[in-house]
Amino acid sequence: MVRTPLTPEERERGERLGLLLRAARGDRSMAEVAAEAGVSAETLRKIETGRAPTPAFFTVAALAGVLGLSMDELVARCALVTV
Repeated sequence: MVRTPLTPEERERGERLGLLLRAARGDRSMAEVAAEAGVSAETLRKIETGRAPTPAFFTVAALAGVLGLSMDELVARCALVTV
């Protein structure tokens, strides 16, 4: 299966998601948050750095739950800005 390349806007949205999750994590370790969410620390690292700009829904939901973020808040803060 060939994956369609991401648009620059999709990559930017992924970067915003990563920055938001990183900020919400605060002083907690990446390993601690990842373990609580049931994902690997490497997965969280890739999301936070923008190397995984389109993570699976349930991965994002699990991380949001551990970090005390609502999915609505994530969508609103990561949505593409249109002018």
